[in-house]
Amino acid sequence: MVSLFREPSPVLAPFVDVLWYIDEPLPPGRERTIPTGAAQLVVNLHEDTLRWFDSDHHDVHHREEPGHDDEDGGARAVRAAHRTSGSGLIGALTRPLIIDNADQRATVGVAFRPGGAAAFFHPPANVLAEPVIALDSLWGRDGAVLRERLLEQRTPESALQVFESVLLQRVVSAPDSLVGKAVERLSTGARVDEVVDWSGLTSTTFNRRFRSAVGLNPKAFARVRRLQRVLRAVNGYDDAGAGGGHGAGDGDWSTVAVEHGYYDQAHLINEFRMFTGVTPTAYRPRSPGASNHLPLPSRLPPSADHEH
Repeated sequence: MVSLFREPSPVLAPFVDVLWYIDEPLPPGRERTIPTGAAQLVVNLHEDTLRWFDSDHHDVHHREEPGHDDEDGGARAVRAAHRTSGSGLIGALTRPLIIDNADQRATVGVAFRPGGAAAFFHPPANVLAEPVIALDSLWGRDGAVLRERLLEQRTPESALQVFESVLLQRVVSAPDSLVGKAVERLSTGARVDEVVDWSGLTSTTFNRRFRSAVGLNPKAFARVRRLQRVLRAVNGYDDAGAGGGHGAGDGDWSTVAVEHGYYDQAHLINEFRMFTGVTPTAYRPRSPGASNHLPLPSRLPPSADHEH
């Protein structure tokens, strides 16, 4: 088992949060992944495919299959399965995405900072709003051969070096410093109207500029980041990343709601379920360090999926 995380070089630091190489076989099944407000670029080294499944009843093109629970802690009905090549961009989303554990067995990836992925793709807004897009459809031949180059590397360290060198060659625009500062303010709890006033832009101009860089409108982004602050708190991390906080088993959700700016506990529960697919009391991450990955119980064999 290998889990290697690497900070980006100074040149990439404005765009990239962390690069990773993970070789960690997981039990057969699926996980529901929670939106973070940022995009990721993932390469599956185990096989040349990425699979994901529609996970919410608001999805327009889902097909339900019998045999799955819709209870708080269980799996909802099976949705239509999707498949692309093994290198893909996962956009900045507002709904949970269901992924196959088989695709997480051996991966190399990069977690962008909110708005950071826009520097590598054009036009960014349309790209970042999609659940998963094959990298070769964005980068052409460079995207198609990236996985091959990573597979040729003999060590995780060299694979990450290759990945970083590719990213350095693909930067197409400078970071939007105003959007970057707006992201910081919204991520720490500032109100959207306050940030718009601070920017000196009209609301329409600010919203358009923010969405072009981040892939989400400011209000949606602020809600996602607030939920992420809640998850850090219930998993025992404070804003500085240190242990502490409430702990997932405390169950004092009314206090959590007040501390994070929700109207009341009911408001928190509604937001929590929308972004995670479960209620707060049913939230059971794979581990505290994988707080955005929720193992999903399934009663149907993989052969029951319908791909398109």
